[in-house]
Amino acid sequence: MTTRGRRPAGSGTREAIADEARRQFGERGYTGTTLRSVATGAGVDPKLVLHYFGSKQGLFAQTVELPLAPELILERVFAGGPDQVAARAAALMVSVMEDEAGRRAFTGMLRAAVSEPEAAEAIREVLTTRLLMPIAERVGGDRPDLRASLMATQIVGLAMARHIVGIPPLVAASRAQLIAALVPVLEHYLRGDWVMETDPADG
Repeated sequence: MTTRGRRPAGSGTREAIADEARRQFGERGYTGTTLRSVATGAGVDPKLVLHYFGSKQGLFAQTVELPLAPELILERVFAGGPDQVAARAAALMVSVMEDEAGRRAFTGMLRAAVSEPEAAEAIREVLTTRLLMPIAERVGGDRPDLRASLMATQIVGLAMARHIVGIPPLVAASRAQLIAALVPVLEHYLRGDWVMETDPADG
């Protein structure tokens, strides 16, 4: 007779913990996920979670990433030249959000950012520094940091409104409708000449 108990160290233990952490961060958020709950879900001793990841913050930082690696996203966004960057970025963003695993990973990041400064810092690093800033820099133009930050408002805002808050018209919108709405906004942020060093109201 075979008994089922805790998974021993090794034999894919770290991967099992990471998979369970991603699932719980996505479904419960940062506050609702504990080291013990992750250990229980992964079938391991809680000490092994600490052994592999050091802390809850370390577990989050090492397991919750963008659904696609930033390097792969950049490759896809710039495939075929710079003229259609906004269109490809919008299409990729919506596609990731419509994939169950991708949506769970990204919304988990957002739920965590709302409640934990450490999580918010990790998300800023991944989303803005590693992904959107390189896009804005490669497209060119002044203030790529501001352009990247404004692009982030679209990505974060749409994900929050559609998949966390659940605003009905956004939930019901088709993939084509969402992409069509996003493209001109992202294009404006990336290439628009609206960037100014001072506010015109300041004289």
